[in-house]
Amino acid sequence: MKRFLSIILLTGLTLGVHAQRVLTLDSCRVLALENNKELRIAQEKINAAHYQKKAAFTNYLPKIDVTGTYMRTQKEISLLSDEQKQTIGNIGTTASNQIQQAFQQIAATNPGLTASLQPIAGLLGQVAPSFEGALNAMGQSVVDAFRTDTRNMYAGAATLTQPLYMGGKIMAYNKITRYAEQLAESQHATETQNLILNTDQAYWQVVSLTNKKKLAESYLSLVQKLDADVDKMIQEGVATRADGLSVKVKVNEAEMTLTQVENGLSLSKMLLCQLCGLPLESDIQLTDENMDNLTLPSTYTESNVNTALANREELKSLELAQKIYQQKVNVVRSEFLPTVAFTANYLVTNPSLYNGFENKFRGMWAAGIMVKIPVFHWGEGLYKVKAAKAEANIARYQLEDVKEKVELQVTQSSYKVNEATKKLAMAQKNMEKADENLRYANLGFKEGVIPTSNVLEAQTAWLSAQSGKIDAQIDLKMSEIYLNKSMGTLK
Repeated sequence: MKRFLSIILLTGLTLGVHAQRVLTLDSCRVLALENNKELRIAQEKINAAHYQKKAAFTNYLPKIDVTGTYMRTQKEISLLSDEQKQTIGNIGTTASNQIQQAFQQIAATNPGLTASLQPIAGLLGQVAPSFEGALNAMGQSVVDAFRTDTRNMYAGAATLTQPLYMGGKIMAYNKITRYAEQLAESQHATETQNLILNTDQAYWQVVSLTNKKKLAESYLSLVQKLDADVDKMIQEGVATRADGLSVKVKVNEAEMTLTQVENGLSLSKMLLCQLCGLPLESDIQLTDENMDNLTLPSTYTESNVNTALANREELKSLELAQKIYQQKVNVVRSEFLPTVAFTANYLVTNPSLYNGFENKFRGMWAAGIMVKIPVFHWGEGLYKVKAAKAEANIARYQLEDVKEKVELQVTQSSYKVNEATKKLAMAQKNMEKADENLRYANLGFKEGVIPTSNVLEAQTAWLSAQSGKIDAQIDLKMSEIYLNKSMGTLK
C-alpha cells in the first residue's frame, strides 16, 4: 500500500513539474517578439513599403496598355440620304424613261423622221429592259458600297508610353519609397525596443513581487512566533494583554500585506504571460526569482550621448522623414516643369475606314513625342513649392528638438543608474544593521530586558530594510534597462 501511494505521489510531482514553465529573461523576450501583434503589423508595413519601392521603379520603364471596345447602336451612319439612295438605285429606269421621252420629242417635232426612227425604237424597246436592269443593278451596288453598317462597332488599341523627362518626379518618387522602406524598418526596430522594455519591466516586476512575497511570509512567521511567545508570557504573568493585542495587530497587518502581494504577483504574471503570448493562467517560474545580488553596471560617461545619437531609431526615423519631405519639394516642383514622353500605338477598328467602309478588322500604327509645358498658373507652383519647403523645415526642427531631448534623456538615465547603484549599496548596509538590530531585540526579549514594542519596531525596521533592498535591486536593473533604451542599444 505504501509503495502504491509513493508511485501516485511521484507521478503527481512529475506532472506538476512538467506543468510549470521556467522562463528566463531572454526566453520571455523571444516569446514576446514572436507573438506580438504590433510587431507583425510593423513587419507588414515593411513589406508594403518594399513593394511600393518596386512599383515606383517601374515608372522608369515603358508601359504597354491594351484596350478594346464594342458598341451596338440603334441606327447606322448613312453617307447617302434616302432620296439619293432611291435615285441611284433606279438609275436604269430613269435613263430608259429619259431616252423614250427624247424619241417622242424628236418624233413630234420631225414627223418625217418617224418612219426612219421606227427600227431604232424597236431595237431600243428590245434592249431597254436588259439595259434598265443592268443600270439599276449598278446603281444599287453603288448604294450598297456606301452603306457603313455601323450598328456593330469594334475598336481596339495597343499603346506604348515611355517617359523621357518628367521634371524629376520619377527620381524623387523612387527616393521617397526607398526612404519609406527604411522608415518602416526603423519603426519596426522602435517597436521591438519598446516591446523588450515592456517585457523586461513585467519580468522584473514579477521577480520583485516574488521576493516580496517571500519577505512577507518571513515577516508573518516572525510576528506569529512573537505572538505565540507573548501568549505564553501572558499566561505566566510576565506580559500584559496590551502587549498581546499589539502583536496580534501586527499579525493581521502581515497577513493583509501577504494577501496584497500575492494578488499583485498573480496580476503581474498574467501581464507577463500576455506579453509572451502565453495563456493568462499559465503556471510560470522565472529563473531570477531566487536572486540574492545583482551584477552592478559600470559607471557611464558622456560618450553615451554620441552612442544615442548614432543608434536611436527615433532619430533615424526623423532623419528619414526629413529626407522624404525634401523629396516632396522636388515632386511639387516637377508638376510645374516641362514633361516629355514618347508614345506609340496600334489602332484597329471594324468597320474600318482605310479602304473605304469595310466590315473587316484593319489597323494602323502611330508614333510620336508628347510635350507638356506649363505656361501660366497665377503663381500656383511657387506657392506649393514654398508650402512643401515649410513642411521640410518643420521636419528638420523636429529632428533638432528630439536630438536635444535625447541628450537630456541619456544624461538623466546615467544619473539614475549611478543613484540606483548608491541606493543599493545603502540598502545593503541598512539590511545588515536591521538584521543585527533584530537579533539583539530577540535576545533582549528572551532575557526580559526589552519590551514587546521594541521587538515589533525591530521587526518593522527589518521588513523595511529587506523591502528596500529588493526595490533597490529592481530599480538598479530597470535604470540600466532605461539607459540602454535611451542609448538605442536595447537589442
